[in-house]
Amino acid sequence: MGFVSILGFAHQLIEARLKPGEAAIDATAGNGVDTVFLARQVGAEGCVYAFDIQESALASTAARCAREVPDRQVELLHRSHAEMAAAIPEHWHGRIAAVTFNLGYLPGHDHSTITLPDSTLQALDSAAKLLRRGGVITIVVYSGHPGGETEAAAVDRWAAGLPQDGYQAMTYRFVNQRNHPPYVIAVEKR
Repeated sequence: MGFVSILGFAHQLIEARLKPGEAAIDATAGNGVDTVFLARQVGAEGCVYAFDIQESALASTAARCAREVPDRQVELLHRSHAEMAAAIPEHWHGRIAAVTFNLGYLPGHDHSTITLPDSTLQALDSAAKLLRRGGVITIVVYSGHPGGETEAAAVDRWAAGLPQDGYQAMTYRFVNQRNHPPYVIAVEKR
């Protein structure tokens, strides 16, 4: 039996906290893997908000949701995750159970469109405020592409700088793999 994969670990952290009927956010919809996972967790009574700036990502996510979770409430937002606070309905502020990020670029598409430190940090600040007590943010960090190391360093600093009385932050990574393996930063609101 091997260790849990990076994405599997992020999903385990969310699964332990996200309950049916709650709300969750996929800050980087991509190909819809996390969106579908979150939709399964919240059930038919909950809702998921999925952000992406690329129409192709939202089309892929919409198709995956239609196939795999057609009875779930998923709102696809063609907006930057930096606009998260303004896009999430006010009644969910302080009540979001989970927010997930997969940084970098959309697999199988244009690698020149990447997440950027400024918008990511703004989104992370919003996510931390939107969380309910006991809620979790998972950030899968990819540093092996141009711009990835800069964003990874900024996200690492952000997590390390969170006040200890309000949040717990941890990292899960494989330390002996080559080629900039991804890792997870997880933040739980106290």
